[in-house]
Amino acid sequence: MDHNNNNPYLQFAPVPPATSNGHGTNGNRSMGKICDALNRCGKRVEVATRKAEVYADNIWHHFKVSPSLTDAAMARISQGTKVLTEGGHDKVFQQTFEVLPGEKFLNAYACYISTSTGPVIGTLYISSKKVAFCSEHPFCYYSPTGQQQWMYYKVVVQPDRLRAVNPSSNRMNPSDKYIQVVTTDGHEFWFMGFISYDKALKQLCETLQQSRDSSGVPVAHSA
Repeated sequence: MDHNNNNPYLQFAPVPPATSNGHGTNGNRSMGKICDALNRCGKRVEVATRKAEVYADNIWHHFKVSPSLTDAAMARISQGTKVLTEGGHDKVFQQTFEVLPGEKFLNAYACYISTSTGPVIGTLYISSKKVAFCSEHPFCYYSPTGQQQWMYYKVVVQPDRLRAVNPSSNRMNPSDKYIQVVTTDGHEFWFMGFISYDKALKQLCETLQQSRDSSGVPVAHSA
């Protein structure tokens, strides 16, 4: 896991003690529940339209990005339950990040962020005043004094700090699609495993364009 204190966009949010047991909780969940949930999805897909089939393919690809299919499935089920319980993605966004005056939540996209230790599953949030990511699971972090802490992995970039949004894909496997976000001071973030890749890319590009329009700076489009 990246612990780069020189990156101004990277944050580590402490986990409340009651929930700081981290990944171990998910590991104790019954595989039967996961299989039942996936089977129910499969049965719905069998009677669904082509649009639903494409969506199901995206979900399967999303799961495969994770080193553990079980962990990815449980993360999505857990996040879905949280969204329903709290009353929507906008409520979860407000609880996860500091909301600025006049800030309007736009959308949320399930994905992964690339780190030095591998892809981290989470949700990309886009609002009128930030592009932000938060991991679904807390991670074990050791402070300089050796104290163990559980922290959520967060990234927060304000639109006026965006320099480029670049789509890319794996030449050997075009279904592996990525979005590179580059800041004005040269920091890069790679997102992958989107369930709704095209929608996320479109909204990120619109966010960048709107920021450039407001500042009068033209956007340089990638080849």
